[in-house]
Parts: sequence; C-alpha cells; structure tokens
Amino acid sequence: MAKLLYIKASPRERRSHSVAVADAFVEAYRAAHPSDELRTLDLFRADLPAFDGLAVQAKYTILHGNQHTAEERAAWRAVEAVITDFKAADKYVLAVPMWNFGIPYRLKQYLDILIQPGYTFSYDPEKGYTGLVTGKPAFVAYARGGEYPEGTPGEAYDLQKKYLELALGFMGFTDIRSAVVEPMLMGGPDVAAKRQAEAIAKAKALAATF
Repeated sequence: MAKLLYIKASPRERRSHSVAVADAFVEAYRAAHPSDELRTLDLFRADLPAFDGLAVQAKYTILHGNQHTAEERAAWRAVEAVITDFKAADKYVLAVPMWNFGIPYRLKQYLDILIQPGYTFSYDPEKGYTGLVTGKPAFVAYARGGEYPEGTPGEAYDLQKKYLELALGFMGFTDIRSAVVEPMLMGGPDVAAKRQAEAIAKAKALAATF
C-alpha cells in the first residue's frame, strides 16, 4: 500500500483551477489504487513553523558542528517534523497556481522548511549536491491567468513551473509529471473552461500509470 500526499498550494478552494485539475488526478488515482492511503495537506490551513531567525540559527548551528541551545532545539524539531511528514509519503500530488510569475508564498515557505542539508539533499566537495528524496513520483497541476508556452517570449516569465521543478529535482525527484491549465483569465471564460477540461483529461490519463 502506497502513501499519496496531496499538497494544495491554493487558497481559492472550489474556485481554484489548479485544485480542480489535481482533484481530478487524485480521483482517477484512487479509482485505480483503492487500497492506497491518501492524505491532504492544505498549505494555507496548515500550521507551518516560521523559518525565521531562530530556525536559521539552528540550521547553521548544525552546519558548524555545534550544539543547539534549548530554543534552537525546539525550533529545529518543528522543522524536522515537517520534513519527516513529507518524506513519509511514497507519491506526491501538488496543486500550484501562478502568483506574480512564481509560486504562492506558503509553498515557498514549505520548500524553505523542506530543503535542508542532511535531510533532503547532501553535499560532497567532489560530487556536489545529491538529492535524498529518490524513487518517488510527483504530479503537479499548474494554473496561470496568462499564457506562457514553451518556445515563446512568454516562457521567460514562467518562474512557477521552472522553479518548482528545480526545487523538486534538487531534492532528488526525477519523475515529475504535470498538467498546465492556461490562460484562465486572458482568454475569457470559454477558453478557460476548454483548457481546464483538456488539463483534467490529461491529469486523468497520467493518473492511470502513476
């Protein structure tokens, strides 16, 4: 039995296009794998620890080989708990809207917590960086108000998909599948509905072999 972690990075819930596509993927996946365990993490409702000065200091205390103070230890345990929870999953689904050409700040906070040396990546002076979260597939549903197709001038503005795939790849992910739904605003409601239906169809097809 596999564990599927569904990470929602949109606060719009039923009005979210990325969530609609990711929900369709999850529904198709559950139909194909009824015995697998599904857990949903809504980043805008989750009690994520702040990666603030104390947490950063705790990180550098480890990097310098020193002992944590009691305050640092408490801050770092909260970070470790999030990382442990993330790594406990076998497969991942993410619903990610584009905000100002990038990703929502709550997803960035989550990644800042997760991407830690010795936990999700390692470094060797000769080999460089190595991701530690390996052998696990991820599906990402991306939604954008505009349109940023590959091979066009608009692609330069896409710091959403590029950044997230870089971050996941840095942690060790090599099997990253996706469905992009765009433009959700610029083309009008008819175009948005058509593109969402196409993205949902693609998501369902990808779920069959996930």
